[in-house]
Amino acid sequence: MSEKTMQEMQQEVDKYISQFKEGYFSPLAMLARMTEELGELSREINHYYGEKPKKSTEKENTVEEELGDMLFVMICFANSLNIDLQEAHDRVMEKFQTRDKDRWTRIEEEEE
Repeated sequence: MSEKTMQEMQQEVDKYISQFKEGYFSPLAMLARMTEELGELSREINHYYGEKPKKSTEKENTVEEELGDMLFVMICFANSLNIDLQEAHDRVMEKFQTRDKDRWTRIEEEEE
């Protein structure tokens, strides 16, 4: 598979959703879907890294699949609100690189 930009992913999801009369869900429904997907991701993380093993009757999912589901819902949410996720990402990174620039111990500081 080739690499995709965030804009390409948002366009791909929009093209997929646009083929259905229902279109995007409302923001509250989208938040509920995101919460549901987060719960499924949490369950997988707990199975892989926690103390709770899967039941033999449970479907085998992976953390990668659940993160993919989260990403899809997040893109749907952003698209439904006309949010450019690349711009949102850039703003967040700027915030971390300025406000939080001295918050964590840098690797090169440990080596001195």
